[in-house]
Amino acid sequence: MSGQIRQSPKRILFTGGSGKAGRHVVPYLLEQGHRVVNVDLTPLDHPGVDNLTADITQSGEMFNVMTSYANFDELEPGTGVPTFDAVVHFAAVPRILINPDNKTFQVNTVGTYNVIEAAVKLGIKKIIIASSETTYGVCFSDGTTDPKVLPVEEDYDVDPMDSYGLSKVCNEVTARAFQRRSGFDIYALRIGNVIEPHEYDMFPSFFENPEVRRRNIFCYIDARDLGQIVDLCLEKDGLGFQIFNAGNDTNSVNIPNTEILKRFFPDVPLSRELGEHEALFSNKKIKDVLGFEEEHDWRKYVKG
Repeated sequence: MSGQIRQSPKRILFTGGSGKAGRHVVPYLLEQGHRVVNVDLTPLDHPGVDNLTADITQSGEMFNVMTSYANFDELEPGTGVPTFDAVVHFAAVPRILINPDNKTFQVNTVGTYNVIEAAVKLGIKKIIIASSETTYGVCFSDGTTDPKVLPVEEDYDVDPMDSYGLSKVCNEVTARAFQRRSGFDIYALRIGNVIEPHEYDMFPSFFENPEVRRRNIFCYIDARDLGQIVDLCLEKDGLGFQIFNAGNDTNSVNIPNTEILKRFFPDVPLSRELGEHEALFSNKKIKDVLGFEEEHDWRKYVKG
């Protein structure tokens, strides 16, 4: 963590806290002293988290949960429903090939609109949404697609061809529109391939067959480091609308960039010089702007 001065703990509404990323990010936020209300279709069974069951595609439910008590203890002061300090929106259909494409697009775009609209109209001035590495148009492309330039950074001309990546691009534009309307802080995290602590046993197979990581532009984000990134976003005020790549410092394979570029991206131009193992999915902005300091390099958990 950076040396910035920590603000007071926040009351946070978190959508999708029961999902793959959320079930690690929510505990991290609780450890930082925040109060977290998880809004999901399935409760998160974790000490200290409050749960409300609601559907992001229902606008009224989003307005309702954002004006709700977290739990019975908040009835005691007799001063009415406390306000939320921030909304973190992770709830979504998490990829293609789970639902029909139109359902994926509908849930993700309408759900995000509903969450951001309710937060803005209720005066919640910090909103963080989950975007995705898939916006870069490589992950779910039909056939083998090269990025237009490496490393991929936040000013990239995103151009996915799939319903999931497209939904995330639309969500970023939605966030930008509401930020312009409100003047609030709305940050979109382009989250890399999320790795849970137990999933490092997959990395030896990545080393043997690095081509399986090409669609992810070789990126990963440890779910616990993602927790730190969300917390840093909660702490950093006054940035307006921002997009941040949320990834770890290095690639998810054990070969240097010279070999990765030669084998997998020989025709892709570089915008700048790269470190030997520097992530091609660049996290430079979150380090420079938010003070992110990686804590969970895969090398701590995997030999090779």
